[in-house]
Amino acid sequence: MATKKTAAPKKSTKVHGPKPGEFPGKIVDIDVSSEMSESFLEYAYSVIYSRALPDARDGLKPVHRRILHQMSDMGLRPDRGHVKSARVVGEVMGKLHPHGDGAIYDALVRMAQSFSMQLPLIDGHGNFGSLDAGPAAMRYTEARLAPSAISMVAEADENTVDFGPNYDGQLAEPLVLPAAFPNLLVNGGSGIAVGMATNMAPHNLGEVIAATKYLIENPKATLNQLMKHLPAPDFPTGGEIVGLDGVREAYATGKGSFKVRATTEISKVTSRKMGIVIKELPFNIGPEKVVERIAELVKAKKIQGISDIVDLTDGQTGTNVVIELKNGFEPEDVLEKLYKLTPMEDAFAINAVALVRGKPQTLGLKELLQVFIDHRIEVVRRRSQFRKAKAEDRLLLVDGLLKAIIDIDKVIKIIRGSDDAAAAKEKLIKDFKLNDEQATYILDMPLRRLTKMSKLELETESKELKATIAALSKLLKDDEAIRVQVSDELSAVAKSFAIPRRTRIGKDD
Repeated sequence: MATKKTAAPKKSTKVHGPKPGEFPGKIVDIDVSSEMSESFLEYAYSVIYSRALPDARDGLKPVHRRILHQMSDMGLRPDRGHVKSARVVGEVMGKLHPHGDGAIYDALVRMAQSFSMQLPLIDGHGNFGSLDAGPAAMRYTEARLAPSAISMVAEADENTVDFGPNYDGQLAEPLVLPAAFPNLLVNGGSGIAVGMATNMAPHNLGEVIAATKYLIENPKATLNQLMKHLPAPDFPTGGEIVGLDGVREAYATGKGSFKVRATTEISKVTSRKMGIVIKELPFNIGPEKVVERIAELVKAKKIQGISDIVDLTDGQTGTNVVIELKNGFEPEDVLEKLYKLTPMEDAFAINAVALVRGKPQTLGLKELLQVFIDHRIEVVRRRSQFRKAKAEDRLLLVDGLLKAIIDIDKVIKIIRGSDDAAAAKEKLIKDFKLNDEQATYILDMPLRRLTKMSKLELETESKELKATIAALSKLLKDDEAIRVQVSDELSAVAKSFAIPRRTRIGKDD
């Protein structure tokens, strides 16, 4: 019996550019499987790190981070006017994110949708879509940063975060934003990478901050203790979470699933007929989808007792779908079937995968909060160092002005009587015992400003600068004081943006 020969790995030819010692156009044999493996790995890494997964510190993917940073750089703050979304997309695409304009606009739109984000980061003007319809084209809509976004980007210019080169090396962009609140938990997010995916539920800002502050004060806090402050997700569309077993599992392991139900009212819809009024739907479920599904089930006679469905939903009053029932049918029985057979009850699966120090990890609730706390501690420390150095530099100049202003006439005489700036500087350093930086600052200052300077104002500024330096020095020496500072700043964010919980928590059937 003849034995089969194992086929040798297929090889391919690839024309490379000439290397040292090679002739132009030389053909090099390569192994196809090795080439495919290397290329696929490079592609997978690119998708995971540069596109699909959020950073656990600021909760943003690169495209969202670039949009917020570029809008801040453009000065599109809440107190300024809106600008065309197309202009923002063009700036982001040209300077930071060299991908399709559609992907950038989709990311911008989501950050402006109140039904997608618990705390929208962009203030949109125009048609930004609904759960059943897409937004208008970018040339028709306008955008600017929402007040909450300022908490994400503020202090980025105070050496609080690291910057890296953009795609062509001509500009610098932040590798992470300072993020004054745990955005990944507050606004959630989703993404599909190569071999992994993430799906985070949104949460109530006030509850997230309460849990974060508790963990700052009690680093050994248990999951049960944290869940007293943060019991479950809170969706911007409301609804009702059915049972907490899946939520607890997700908070403990980073993976878990739970059910979300629509909020309904049973009431008289006409003088003779009872009906079911849908007021809230599960996250990412639009009323049109529900109405179509109910109509299909009624037509197929899988649900009985429904005589009419009217969708009265609009942008002002919110979800309002009226289901009219036939006489003789119990509304509770019909409602139970609606939950079972339509998207009025939907499962939400949490898969908390995010980048931690550049590596994808599955994180539980405590780990997510701890990553954010560590990030904010670093931000506060680096910001304090920056402000201290800035205050010290200014104090040096103020001290130089105080020395010079004692005899301002002599300063002016030296400047006017010197042959050039170098001679004037040397004379100022010698006569007033200044250093090079102080003398240069005085020479660069217009004489009209120098003559109007008040000694009292300079002394007051000097006193304030010394107090600032002393306070910052004390803060930098005390790790516990930095943690208290982080907690206080979180309280300020909660005071500005926290709202009551929208999603109720019910018991499992």
